[in-house]
Amino acid sequence: MSGFFENIARRALFAMDGEQAHGLSIAALKTGVLSSPAPLDPALQQTIAGLKFTNPLGMAAGFDKNAEVPDALLKLGFGFAEVGTITPRAQAGNPKPRIFRLVEDRAVINRLGFNNEGHEAAYKRLSQRNSCTTCGIVGVNIGANKDSEDRVADYVAGIHRFYSVAKYFTANISSPNTPGLRDLQAKDSLHILLEKVLEARDQEAEKCTLKRPVFLKIAPDLTEEGLDDIAEVALAHPLDGLIISNTTLSRTNLLNQAEAKEAGGLSGAPIFERSTIVLAKMRQRIGKDMPLIGVGGVDSGATALTKIKAGADLVQLYTGMIYRGPTVPKEIVKELSALVKQAGVANISELRDMETAAWAAKDIPA
Repeated sequence: MSGFFENIARRALFAMDGEQAHGLSIAALKTGVLSSPAPLDPALQQTIAGLKFTNPLGMAAGFDKNAEVPDALLKLGFGFAEVGTITPRAQAGNPKPRIFRLVEDRAVINRLGFNNEGHEAAYKRLSQRNSCTTCGIVGVNIGANKDSEDRVADYVAGIHRFYSVAKYFTANISSPNTPGLRDLQAKDSLHILLEKVLEARDQEAEKCTLKRPVFLKIAPDLTEEGLDDIAEVALAHPLDGLIISNTTLSRTNLLNQAEAKEAGGLSGAPIFERSTIVLAKMRQRIGKDMPLIGVGGVDSGATALTKIKAGADLVQLYTGMIYRGPTVPKEIVKELSALVKQAGVANISELRDMETAAWAAKDIPA
């Protein structure tokens, strides 16, 4: 099926504008015809941040911005799905065109700018889903409106609005497409953000006795000093984990130099090395206990396992599915099962950190 998609179906989708093709993918998922659950393997099951994951592969935020198809994504074989980024008020995002495929590089540049329908539309969909007794893990990625006068308040509002329907939260402060958003990664700003967001989480937890995990999503374009600062702040707060990483502004070693000139964040295969190095460096800084989710260039069982060996507990993908099609989650999960069996360990968690030192020793690419 993956070969069919790459040779035939992808050709048809890639003849369309990127957003048109994405809309068609969402529509297809809504029909349910793409359902193809991955086999359950106890060797891939883990409890991370208090949540039981059937496998370590998740759909990253950005695909299902408006919480339209989280359960359809889970039925493709993902162990979890993250919806959003969702802002308090609906916003159109940046002018089109704003998605560019770099086919030779198996990459995408986007400058969408948190286009979404806002809290209320997403909450309505997730609250309808919430009555399901067999639903899997769906996280909510929260962000701030571009024209917000108080961006921290936007994140706090996201915690309060979605607390009853999210299994976990991700505070996305790392998109390069909202001017000034990455400034929240600065030490003093991050202290304030985490203090307010985690305070909101604790307020909601007191009402229902469920303490939802909160993750922080950071950029891959940080310096060593920037990583030091984020690690220090993260460890000073009861944060549940980090997601590493978002898209990059780097354009190093791309084959498609024409599209590379487009502004926006780059995702896909070219970001794999950079994001994995940053992941390993952060694992060394924050120690063994805090969960990390590795994102960037995951498109196979081998790349997923490399992230885990570099320090990730879980991994996410998005661009990999654009290039390999809707069967890729199931295929990656099956590949991971085989790789774990080949390694001779009882659970995939035993392979975490095996290559952390080697990856962390590398310089972050220019």
